[in-house]
Amino acid sequence: MSFGRDYLGRGWAFPFGFDGATGGVAMSEGAENIRQCISVILSTRPGERQMLPEFGCRIHELLFAPNTRATSSLVAHHVEEALLNWEPRIEVTRVTAEPAANGAITVHVDYLIKATSQAETFSYALTNTR
Repeated sequence: MSFGRDYLGRGWAFPFGFDGATGGVAMSEGAENIRQCISVILSTRPGERQMLPEFGCRIHELLFAPNTRATSSLVAHHVEEALLNWEPRIEVTRVTAEPAANGAITVHVDYLIKATSQAETFSYALTNTR
């Protein structure tokens, strides 16, 4: 069975912007829409959305925690948990988080798009400069 891009989703592009060709809101679709939604999930602190206060990822609670492997493991756990709760179009296959020398924690998410079985990787840097 073949699924079109509509099944994978279509929505406003992130970051928000306008399409220069049409003058309308810029849109994203398919695998790019999924990547952008993952970014939104990981960038949102629970409690930021008034109408959906549970939405987001708890990694921001760890911004000023010691930059250790233990903290990185907790970051990986929070990322996996958030994606399981908020992005039903994917199956997370692996999340790794590594402390970086500059104080950031680099997160890599390997996932499959359920509708197409397409493997993807998403990277995210958690820094205390956000």
